[in-house]
Amino acid sequence: MARQIGLKDIHIAILTKDDATGVTYAVPTKLERAINAKLSPKSNSENIYSDDAVEDIISSFEVIEVEIELNQLSLESRAKLQGSKVVKGVLIENKDDIAPTIALGFKSKKNNVKYRYVWLLKGKFELASDEYDTEAEKPKVQSAKLKGEFYARDYDGNYRFITDDDIEGADGTVISSWFTAVPDEPQII
Repeated sequence: MARQIGLKDIHIAILTKDDATGVTYAVPTKLERAINAKLSPKSNSENIYSDDAVEDIISSFEVIEVEIELNQLSLESRAKLQGSKVVKGVLIENKDDIAPTIALGFKSKKNNVKYRYVWLLKGKFELASDEYDTEAEKPKVQSAKLKGEFYARDYDGNYRFITDDDIEGADGTVISSWFTAVPDEPQII
């Protein structure tokens, strides 16, 4: 089995509708160059006891905590993630800004030169943190770090889609359009 060895093409798509009638997203846009991403699913578990022993464990999905590091974060990308605005080249951040609900997609190269494709379907990022250092003899390069939480959609309870382009039965049309639109759940024919 091939192992993950890369990360690239981080995209976001603003979630415009998520209710009992369906789900829709804006067209995905690419963020800056990816350095790393960490996805940490969280769940709640409860042990059920009977006859002095654990009979069952009931678990429920809570969220996926996401940490992403990018080579930089443009003012336009930052505004889009935070609900801020850019006017005449100036990022304007306001206390009343509301971060939009988004989907997050990317691909990860595998050591067999194929890719794993991922979309987290609903979540938000916190305000971006900034670090600045004085210039010294040896340059210290800064990167952009984002933290967010992703959770299940109201429409269908789905929270993540994953596919590999080297598995039998993978739909080539889904993979070829992975970043042109957040994919719909494949239908069983």
